[in-house]
Amino acid sequence: MNFKVSSSAFYSRLIAASKVLSSKNSMPILDCFLLDVKNGNVTITASDSEKYFITSVPTIEQSEDASFCIPAKTIIDSIKELAEQPINLEFNPQTLEVKGTHSSGSFSVVGQDAAPYPMPKTVGADATCLKMPAEVLLNGINRCLFATANDEIRLVMNGIYLDIMPEQIVFAGTDGRKLVRNINHSIQSGLTAGFILPKKVCAILKSVLSKDEEEVVITFDADKASIKSEDMTMHFRLIEGRYPNYNAVIPQNNPYTATVDRQALASALKRVSVFCNQSSGLVKVELANNKLRLTGQDNEYATSAEEFLVCDYSSTPISIGFSCQFLLEITSILEGESLTIEVADPSRPGVIRPAEENPQDELLMLLMPMRVED
Repeated sequence: MNFKVSSSAFYSRLIAASKVLSSKNSMPILDCFLLDVKNGNVTITASDSEKYFITSVPTIEQSEDASFCIPAKTIIDSIKELAEQPINLEFNPQTLEVKGTHSSGSFSVVGQDAAPYPMPKTVGADATCLKMPAEVLLNGINRCLFATANDEIRLVMNGIYLDIMPEQIVFAGTDGRKLVRNINHSIQSGLTAGFILPKKVCAILKSVLSKDEEEVVITFDADKASIKSEDMTMHFRLIEGRYPNYNAVIPQNNPYTATVDRQALASALKRVSVFCNQSSGLVKVELANNKLRLTGQDNEYATSAEEFLVCDYSSTPISIGFSCQFLLEITSILEGESLTIEVADPSRPGVIRPAEENPQDELLMLLMPMRVED
């Protein structure tokens, strides 16, 4: 049995599928791709036993149907440096040999029988289906992913919560020190549901989805979900448990609000971060008389720095400490020319959001304060 495919198309789909593979697998066969050649397409399946990534590439020629497994790293490395050209793969079901032939040479590798390859458990008949533009899902992931946790005890924090309401969808991520809430009013599904998208799945989707005008279909039940786009399908287990009430920790009436240029703040934070204490990463933020002062210091190495920025602030002078790294990440994720910083006192969280908010796509970042030593 043999088939011919475009080398570049085949390679790009293999790379996308490889993102789900684990470096340590309990089953050796999971170090392979499952290739299913049928009906003019090569369907590629990759898995780490919990997540499955399925994609396909059309064949140029095909002699007959076949299914076999091939070592993932070997096939990727063998065609990585090939220029765009047809590549022919021939599979011998008796010896399990896979032979590849291209314009400048050939290679041979021993494959494996497809029968032992584990297949994904799909969602049940009572599953809920949600459709949305890929751009909406990508924006939610890009904005919330940095706030998710790596917590071995509170597993529900290790993902992004999709809170689906009849007239909106909310993406939320938190690790207890920072929180992101993104409300999108354009998704009016008529549904009331919610699930936690695992962090690893989010990272894969971030790298394989595009913001083109394509739609993704999310199907989920109590413990499993699948996400399907035009050229891939992912099956995975959901994180089970009750997500924390993200709205309960967001202050509603922080009395002190400053507006500052986002890029200028990011640049100043980068300069000050060099001099912050390396263990705490504390940066002191002071607001007074239309000025924002950033101070970072490391007493152990006797280093310090301060930066002054012009801002729109005329209330009572106030000083509060934040993680410089977290504040810098927030400024890089937010869009627009300016952002607002809303604070109440040094013991309450600060709220950061774009100065010009999109009523259809609301974004809010919350950052817990850090104690500032006098």
